[in-house]
Amino acid sequence: MRMDKINSKDELSQSKDLTQENILKLKKLLPQIITDDKIDFTVLKQLLGDEINDKEELYRFVWPGKSQSRREAYKPSTGTLRPCRDESLDWENTQNLYIEGDNLEVLKLLQKNYGGG
Repeated sequence: MRMDKINSKDELSQSKDLTQENILKLKKLLPQIITDDKIDFTVLKQLLGDEINDKEELYRFVWPGKSQSRREAYKPSTGTLRPCRDESLDWENTQNLYIEGDNLEVLKLLQKNYGGG
């Protein structure tokens, strides 16, 4: 079996860019918050009015590094999932897959095809 090489610029080698996807949704939903192609948080806060909670995080599930973890989760991944047929049991007939790797990276790669949206 031959496997084609995928380069880093190929769409297949990248997970969804959730940050850009969310920015596009905001631009479409609230075009008035865009200034110089960037989100103007002052305008966004004005539009949302009393619905903004600008108090310190209280009574929430928090830990040191949570903000960094959230940023890391939204970074696109450039990994690729490849089958290991030689290490697999009954490859031709199985309907199950075993995926080995970093949980966050694998979930980001799977999200593109199985994310439901």
